[in-house]
Amino acid sequence: MRAEAQAPDNPFLTRQARKGDLEALEALYRAHAPRVLRIARRLCRRPEDAEEVVQETFMEMVRSIGGYRGEGAVGHWLGRIAASKALDRLRLLAVRAGETSLEEEREPQSVLAFAPSPGGVPARMDLETALSRLPDLSRMVVWLHDVEGYTHDEIAQITGKTASFSKSQLSRAHERLRQVLAEEGEGEACTRA
Repeated sequence: MRAEAQAPDNPFLTRQARKGDLEALEALYRAHAPRVLRIARRLCRRPEDAEEVVQETFMEMVRSIGGYRGEGAVGHWLGRIAASKALDRLRLLAVRAGETSLEEEREPQSVLAFAPSPGGVPARMDLETALSRLPDLSRMVVWLHDVEGYTHDEIAQITGKTASFSKSQLSRAHERLRQVLAEEGEGEACTRA
């Protein structure tokens, strides 16, 4: 599952923004804000944190656009900045909460929701809720890799870990999601009997 297409790159707009053109910077913001907000919302647990990440991402864009080398799409570059800012925020919140790691299990924020279907198999599962049961770092790796299409090497750069760490987090997260969804699916079938 890949996220919807990002705004197409406009090389002229990017060149103008690199020169400090305020209208070009605003145009880049307008073109890429929806994707950056989507990433921030998926990686942060609270809407107010996601909004802070969006602001920090575009402030970083303004500070760093002059050094943008044009390697890859601007939207992809902004997505990496957003993910990095989200990770920074999650780390800060973990420190404030006295947690030692973003890899710790948490209590789920809500219960998985199923739409009943004939035959005892859930027709629809709330994947977002299932993802909320993952530790922050695992959820981030799943979202960036499976939805946004980032490579393990890119995720490693964002998280400050190795590509093999990203791969193992993804594998463990997929296994945990399978377990959670299977447990909840069994529970749904039992409660309807």
